[in-house]
Amino acid sequence: MTTYPSLPPYAGATRPAESLRGLCGGAVHVAGDPAYDVARVPWNAAVDQRPAAVAYPASAREVAEVVTSARRAGLRVAPQGTGHNPRPLGALGDVVLLRTAAMQGVTVDPATRTARVEAGVLWQDAVEAAAEYDLAALHGSSPDVGVVGYSLGGGIGWYARQLGMQANHVSAVELVTANGDQVRATADNEPDLFWALRGGGGNFGIVTALEFGLHEVGQPIAGMMVWDAARAPEVLDRWTRWANCTPDEATTALRLVSVPELPEVPASLRGRTIVVVDGAVLGDHDDAVAILAPLSELNPEINTFAPAPPVSLTRLHMDPEGPTPFVSGSSLLAELPSEGIDALLAVAGPASGSSLRLAAELRQLGGALDRPHPGGGAMSRLHGQFTFFCGAPVTDADAGTRGAADVARTVEALAPWASGQYLNLAEKSVDPSTAYEPDAWARLCAIRTSVDPDGLFLANHAVPTRLLSAVPQAEYVPRQR
Repeated sequence: MTTYPSLPPYAGATRPAESLRGLCGGAVHVAGDPAYDVARVPWNAAVDQRPAAVAYPASAREVAEVVTSARRAGLRVAPQGTGHNPRPLGALGDVVLLRTAAMQGVTVDPATRTARVEAGVLWQDAVEAAAEYDLAALHGSSPDVGVVGYSLGGGIGWYARQLGMQANHVSAVELVTANGDQVRATADNEPDLFWALRGGGGNFGIVTALEFGLHEVGQPIAGMMVWDAARAPEVLDRWTRWANCTPDEATTALRLVSVPELPEVPASLRGRTIVVVDGAVLGDHDDAVAILAPLSELNPEINTFAPAPPVSLTRLHMDPEGPTPFVSGSSLLAELPSEGIDALLAVAGPASGSSLRLAAELRQLGGALDRPHPGGGAMSRLHGQFTFFCGAPVTDADAGTRGAADVARTVEALAPWASGQYLNLAEKSVDPSTAYEPDAWARLCAIRTSVDPDGLFLANHAVPTRLLSAVPQAEYVPRQR
């Protein structure tokens, strides 16, 4: 079992968080400071985070200093890059929120087709760096999601059915452990920790940098097709059946979207509810056209599928950028038969009166996502045919209450076909064990207990720190340190 050196308590301040002042070159904000209210706001601005302090380290050394000082002060530490999934963190009154935005280094090695990014890097910056060498990263659907949080939780993007999850292409993780050590975890060094980090989230330390593989994908055929929402039953039926048998080269999503009446929106779409299928197909152009033919035969109003540079795919989905207040729900779906389509349309379709204007969305799984990745991490595969995600904007308290009710109603309507959770999309507290195979969950709990027995680190989806008796010692033996 891991042991930690004892630290003397800090006795020089009336509040424990005061002991962190002076760290990170002064970039520590304690409740009551002028910059505190700005520093504590996450990307999902509907979540009112009130940590004991917010720290902005600029290096791994400064991260280690914050971790050590927080332990001495009796505080916990919650890593947060962008704050896209903050609600499950819960109350933060005894927590130092460690924001990694100042750690922005990106390097690409074209010879080995790998990238190294520091903890604060957003996907757009990593994608642009890789594109300089005609390489692509396994990014998600938004340019301003952080690379680290996305990767630690799995990571499914526009190449996922062909290449799998981003987590399984991570080759090295640099992190600060609960005792303040700086560790580099790889398949050969700290292999158990390396396994846990790839899919197990932020439970095992503060990640300061990642290395991961890049890919030659050529010029994908990417774009979107758009239909009026009145055709939702027809399009959903065709797309779900197509999605279950299409080749791995294709990765797509289907959304029901209420388009806002904004000047930047094409006049033909303003104020309408539409059905959108977007995504990418890898490989030969003619093959891609043939793969997409069952959808294009439905005569969409708009069809933009065409050869596209990989760097453009970060904004294909048109996810909102910058802080956005919303409530959401999600689940993995084992299938979505006709009864499921009817249930979805009844609660989120154009005639439902639902407030889910951001989207009610299905993402296509299968392919490489359904096969265990050789040498993969804790989340080596996803069981299900689709992920489901729905969201409503929070413009005021009443909108938040109504949106939360509509989210809950929609998730419940699809519960008969649910098969678990994909935690990167779970914006509220759920049972995290439902995201893993039973053996993988037991092993994650054992590793967490070994590397952070006191629960210093607070992740948005927590792996417990108690060693489960069901874990066979032959499967995982905690290292002595």
